[in-house]
Amino acid sequence: MHPIRKKRLTIILFLLAGLTVAVALTTYALRQNINLFYDPSQISAGEAPSDVRIRAGGMVKEGSVVRDPDSLKVEFLVTDYSASVPVEYVGILPDLFAEGQGIVAMGRLNNEGRFVADQVLAKHDENYMPPEVSDALEKASKNQSKAAADSIKPAT
Repeated sequence: MHPIRKKRLTIILFLLAGLTVAVALTTYALRQNINLFYDPSQISAGEAPSDVRIRAGGMVKEGSVVRDPDSLKVEFLVTDYSASVPVEYVGILPDLFAEGQGIVAMGRLNNEGRFVADQVLAKHDENYMPPEVSDALEKASKNQSKAAADSIKPAT
């Protein structure tokens, strides 16, 4: 093989190897940082993975917020009105966090079915609802309407 062709082939092989490594590292980094959204119905049905960082959202159930007086630990229920999931959070909650308001929590689902959040996000005004939460609530209300309609139908 001619020395110039050998040199060109070597350069091309190094470029391809470098490109392969860059694509592999990028894919690995993206896979590690993905946060999938699950609504309370999906979590209750066991569709959400445990010990993997996910996002969970819904409405904070009225009367469910329990604060530990000795620490920043807060426990509450997140619901989509067809299922509820207990959430545990240690930290300062956003100012707009309240019962009956929409939230998105990021964290991990433990083996007991409790969502341990490391970050809680609340809506930023009275008209805004995170798209994932509004979609989950809409889906849950359609399922409830369908179940109610099925229970009313006369048996034939």
